[in-house]
Amino acid sequence: MGERPVTDRVRPSLARLRSTISRNRLRIVFVAILLVSAAAVVSASSNDGLSTASESDVPTAPETENHTVITESGRAGTITAYAPDGEVIYYNNTRTKYFDVDPVEDDPMTIEYVATDTVHSEGPTCSDPPCARNVLERVDLETGEVEVLYERYDYKETAGEWHDSTRIDDERVAIADIVADQVFIVNTETEVVEWLWDAQSDFPVEEAGPYPEDWAHINDVSYIEAEGDPNDGRIMVSLRNQDQVVFIDQEDGLVDDWTLGSENDYDVQYEQHNPDYIPESQGGPAVVVADSENGRVQEFQREGGADGEWTRSWEWEDDQIQWPRDADRLPNGNTLIADSHGNRVMEVDQSGEIVWEVGSTLPYEAERLETGEESEGGQSAAELGLESRTEADSGGGGGGASDSGFGVNPLEFFGDLLEELLPHRVYNGLLYATPIWMGSAEFAAIAIGLLTGLIWAGAELRWQLRDAGIRFRLPVYRRDD
Repeated sequence: MGERPVTDRVRPSLARLRSTISRNRLRIVFVAILLVSAAAVVSASSNDGLSTASESDVPTAPETENHTVITESGRAGTITAYAPDGEVIYYNNTRTKYFDVDPVEDDPMTIEYVATDTVHSEGPTCSDPPCARNVLERVDLETGEVEVLYERYDYKETAGEWHDSTRIDDERVAIADIVADQVFIVNTETEVVEWLWDAQSDFPVEEAGPYPEDWAHINDVSYIEAEGDPNDGRIMVSLRNQDQVVFIDQEDGLVDDWTLGSENDYDVQYEQHNPDYIPESQGGPAVVVADSENGRVQEFQREGGADGEWTRSWEWEDDQIQWPRDADRLPNGNTLIADSHGNRVMEVDQSGEIVWEVGSTLPYEAERLETGEESEGGQSAAELGLESRTEADSGGGGGGASDSGFGVNPLEFFGDLLEELLPHRVYNGLLYATPIWMGSAEFAAIAIGLLTGLIWAGAELRWQLRDAGIRFRLPVYRRDD
């Protein structure tokens, strides 16, 4: 048998060399993509961005006519009060989370709020940590003196808070209790619960959120005083996980034909927060509501009297609004909005323009103190003749990339695409669970990095198997006759 020609021996060597060069080129590409992705995330995390975790980091606000109070309930529980000149006059972050805040009647510089502390240690108030301590407190903004009006320890931390309260008179307060899916009226002097409505009496537990972990998620309660009888008002309640705002008669229970929204009817509202009731005297009945998961603020007008129905009369959004959780109509006709994942509190005028804005890392509620609880005196959109404003009206897009072929930021492009593809609720969940500096571009960088890593690992495995002489064939293939 003769010796193999030199060319036959050289060809396999050249093939291996070309393969090695091609693989190394691909490895360089993989490394470059991973480095760019990592650099984008590191750069975002190192920027001195918005933070309200300490008083020194709280931004000043633009000037306005009244005092403004903002609460935060997420990354850092805070309550901040701004003077009309925009300077911070009160700040507190001693509680784990702060939620509803209201001015005390006839004393706007004294406020009441509900807050939650997480209990991490086992003891007589917590047998299985973490637990929650829910409090209703009053603070004098001028002296800083804090008074606990009512408190209760609860057995769990997740969905274990009170998100809202509303004062009925000097002694009685209604509280929205997420823990037990109830609304109750308590006498803060005697600590006796004088009235209670349980959502389970009117809604099936098989629907809405997971039962009993976080079923109804009652996040708001308002007292609607009856004309001529301040002790016989209705109770308006927001059931977030049922996508409904309901009205409760203290004697007869749920007023069915006044219910706004229905389970999973996301065109009406989707996991709403903090509805603001506008009475007939101000052009209502109407309800301004933060339509959280739909990323908009809207208003519904009650038409047709007692036998009527709710009709959407106004909505507002821009290309930045992400997860609004509070909206109040101010006496001047403007609307005050807390946009949680837009990281801002803003005032929108009657033409839909933002006329006042301050940054906040995860605002829950905002109040203008001199305008009363939930800004009493604000008129309905129908009365004011407000025109709706959508994202398209505000310029749309929001991606921040140039329309031309130059100056396009690929991460912003893919981030906007990711935001479009992910369900709004999932994207909001990502924003809630990640640091304040994380946004769509950073999510895109992480996703691209992870995908690149998986592709690289798959390629290396395939190359090793091929070098070992292992080949894979499809189980079904075509063979020529």
